[in-house]
Amino acid sequence: MKVVCPGSYDPITMGHLDIIARSARLFAEVVVAVVHNPAKSGRFSPSRRSELIEASLAEDERTRECDNITIDTVAGGLLVDYCARVGAPAVVKGLRSGTDFAYELPMALMNKHLSRLETLFVPGSPEFEHVSSSLIKEVHAGGGDIRGLVPAAVLDALGAPGAS
Repeated sequence: MKVVCPGSYDPITMGHLDIIARSARLFAEVVVAVVHNPAKSGRFSPSRRSELIEASLAEDERTRECDNITIDTVAGGLLVDYCARVGAPAVVKGLRSGTDFAYELPMALMNKHLSRLETLFVPGSPEFEHVSSSLIKEVHAGGGDIRGLVPAAVLDALGAPGAS
């Protein structure tokens, strides 16, 4: 079965990589869908986010040899329509906390109502439950240490201390 792992990935974090790697073990095909909202300005362009994801997958030992992961950029529209276009009957969403579940559940139910798209929730690994792209950008902007929370490619792109 093909599944979609949608997200802004601005930037990709170790929590994102964890969910992608675990999905790749469970499903025949995983599409990492970089969702772009033109109304929002991100830290990285959608094409740069895709490049960082590709580099991160190549450096991560769990995904380095995976041939069942692809990256795609989604420039708006409904997720249900995108999933229908690529032939994915389900999306995989990582959950860090009950707050994530409360946010994601109504969307999952609406997607099911609109098109029978299933949403599979995967609990995030506890060591990354405090990590979000927004918090990474905030901590980085304040000079905080984000090593171990994002892949090396993201450290390099952000010009973070500890980057190679």
